[in-house]
Amino acid sequence: MPKRTLGVVLLIAIAAVLGVLAANKLLGPSRAGNAQWPATQAVTLLPTPRTLPEFSLRQSDGTQLTRGELRGHWTLVFLGFTYCPDVCPTTLAQLAQAQKQWARLAETVRPRVLFVSVDPERDTPMKVGEYAHAFHPDTLAATADIPALEDFARAISLVFAKVPGDHFKENPQDYSMDHSAQIIVLDPQGRMAGLIQPPFVPEAIGADLLKLTEAGK
Repeated sequence: MPKRTLGVVLLIAIAAVLGVLAANKLLGPSRAGNAQWPATQAVTLLPTPRTLPEFSLRQSDGTQLTRGELRGHWTLVFLGFTYCPDVCPTTLAQLAQAQKQWARLAETVRPRVLFVSVDPERDTPMKVGEYAHAFHPDTLAATADIPALEDFARAISLVFAKVPGDHFKENPQDYSMDHSAQIIVLDPQGRMAGLIQPPFVPEAIGADLLKLTEAGK
């Protein structure tokens, strides 16, 4: 494993702790969420959904992904990168299992999974798409430049940071990306409505998204 600077490690650790504390304070011990939606197992719903600022990401087909494009569907957002050795492929495989559970729903209301690469230096939109679609063909894939990614991650209360490896000075490609492991849940209005904390249980995630979609009809 490459050496990590103390500053980066502290940044990620503090952000993770603050995220957990904020979630506990805002969400409380119950997963019942607000009265508008049914009780859930894996998804922790916010008492009041949070409207996101405008954003623009570049999808794998070259088109722009904006806040308005996510309306009409429940969306699960996960940050990662294609060089990720373990967390990203494991999470995308688990989400693919969940996606199978709502495959019977009409495409117009079917929940979506959005994988956003935070490593635009190595991950082109096309590469991100090929990577994500290898797990499930319906997964949306996107990236952007670092400032846009930072704005997007901040809007959904996630963080990421570049971590140089042992030979970064000799090889600028020798680095990894630390990033939040939570999955963010957006409602059909494109608002941040909740989150899913690891460890992930695909059956529970699939059941929750089925219930939430059915309740919204």
